[in-house]
Amino acid sequence: MVLDARLLLFWLVSLRAGARTPDGGGWSSRSDVTLQDEGRCNIDVWDGGSLSHRGFLERYAFSRPVIIRGLTDNTVFRSLCSRSRLLEEYGARRVRLSTGNTHSYRKVDVLFQDYLDVLLKPQAPHVLANDTLYFFGDTNFTEWRRLLERYAPPPYDLLGRSKAFSFGIAGPGTGVPFHWHGPGYSEVIYGRKRWLLYPPDQEPRFHPNRTTLSWLAETYPRLPEDKAPLECTIRPGEVLYFPDRWWHATLNLETSVFISTFLG
Repeated sequence: MVLDARLLLFWLVSLRAGARTPDGGGWSSRSDVTLQDEGRCNIDVWDGGSLSHRGFLERYAFSRPVIIRGLTDNTVFRSLCSRSRLLEEYGARRVRLSTGNTHSYRKVDVLFQDYLDVLLKPQAPHVLANDTLYFFGDTNFTEWRRLLERYAPPPYDLLGRSKAFSFGIAGPGTGVPFHWHGPGYSEVIYGRKRWLLYPPDQEPRFHPNRTTLSWLAETYPRLPEDKAPLECTIRPGEVLYFPDRWWHATLNLETSVFISTFLG
């Protein structure tokens, strides 16, 4: 298959150990594939102590995304999410994988150990979203209770909304094409995750069976400025809030562990 030159350029990898944090939780090594294009960041970023709950409600909760650093202390949860700790606790249990297709409901059940050893790998640029399997969105809360109960979610609530957690682990180049749902938060525990967002009245042009990786290489460079998304790459210790019905797509720039808090 002949790939677009921009796609090949985008899929440049780095083997630099210097790009890693000292504690990678066993999810990264000197030979790991990583994507280096983090894109720009045109979303407001706050330190946790600088944005009050009232300020969050007035400025962002119902109008636009925001990134908040150091909002909670999840040091303990992070240690429990190392590769070795998760394999010890959940390696022999089955997990349910989803496809990357926006409109697909296909699920595949595999042993967690098999997912990490066989399926957790870089996304090839030409693979369709329907052929991409990743662990996110179908966490069995009963089996994973001991882990999820140690997570400290963002404290800023929306009145009348309950919290539901989705825990995920995905390889470089994977992600979800554009879709929308209710409001929520996303926090990266290990790795880096690039986010692209549009308001509810600005539906992006995309094919539900094409990956975010291919959208960034083929569609993104041709967008006029007024059609460009809000975007940013979040790292461990950072939380991104997305309002109700905002379109969003994600791309894991390296092997990533992450958790979303949906406000239902």
